[in-house]
Amino acid sequence: MNIFITGIAGFLGSNLAHSLIKKGYKVYGNDSLIGGYRDNLSDEFKFYETDCCNFNEMQKILKNMDIVIHTAATAYEGFSVFSPSFVTKNIYEASVTTFSAAISNNVKKIVFCSSMARYGEQKFPFIEDMKTLPQDPYGIAKVAAEETLVNLCNTHKIDWTILVPHNIVGPRQKYDDPFRNVLSIFLNRMIKNKPAIIYGDGSQKRCFSYVDDCISCIEESIFNKKTSEQIINIGPDEEFISIKELADKCANLTGFNEKHIFYKDRPKEVKFATCSSDKARKLLNYKTKFSLDESIKLTYEYIKKRGAKDFDYKFDIEIKNELTPETWKNKLI
Repeated sequence: MNIFITGIAGFLGSNLAHSLIKKGYKVYGNDSLIGGYRDNLSDEFKFYETDCCNFNEMQKILKNMDIVIHTAATAYEGFSVFSPSFVTKNIYEASVTTFSAAISNNVKKIVFCSSMARYGEQKFPFIEDMKTLPQDPYGIAKVAAEETLVNLCNTHKIDWTILVPHNIVGPRQKYDDPFRNVLSIFLNRMIKNKPAIIYGDGSQKRCFSYVDDCISCIEESIFNKKTSEQIINIGPDEEFISIKELADKCANLTGFNEKHIFYKDRPKEVKFATCSSDKARKLLNYKTKFSLDESIKLTYEYIKKRGAKDFDYKFDIEIKNELTPETWKNKLI
């Protein structure tokens, strides 16, 4: 059984690869290294430094693969409002290229990791059969990728599963990225004796999922026939918490308790976002094994051990105007 993971140097992809290797599978993967760490890689799996948008290369390296798990993504929901070309290329084009290369090699199944951004601003908790209402270019691109996957796989008789993880945290997450990963940003700043930066009043609420809880669902989806042609939320629907409360927990854990800094709301940010996990419990035997406090602590320990870093503003902001967050324009994070 040859399993291929896109984004294998990234947060989700690398954790999945290491887990599958321990279970005895042959693991291969690619990454452009724009959003992951090279030290997330291992000699135990075959790595190709290839961009998902390169069809010829993807078609070549997907030869003889049985399963393709597409985790690669420039997961920049808020940033996509101001750099839509960069983000959507690396969501939609990268996804469709991967799907096309996989189908041309007649893989047995494609597992696509989508995003809770598919649901947008509507009644919560979100359930899988809700109409998709993405609020930003990132979410729009994810939904377009979902629809293209279903269209192509149903046409060419390839099995598929779409998983919808949300707000995953834990070791190997990129924590020096100023545009995403709110928990890691809080912790990295506090380790550097800097207060949390919060957009709006911090009352927006989310659930956070420890990476191992998501990995178990992805692994189950590979072989479980009940997941065939299904869209499934994966992640906790417990411990719904505001961003300000999350910052408070980080401050208490790190011992850095200076007042948080507040900036104006970011455009198109969904206020309340949480998914129902009932379908995952039924089909994937999903169970939350890590509490929010444990998840924060394990993420903190990883960042502290690896060392706090300055934030890397390596991506250009395509649209700069009065709506663009000051923290990004002036590199304040």
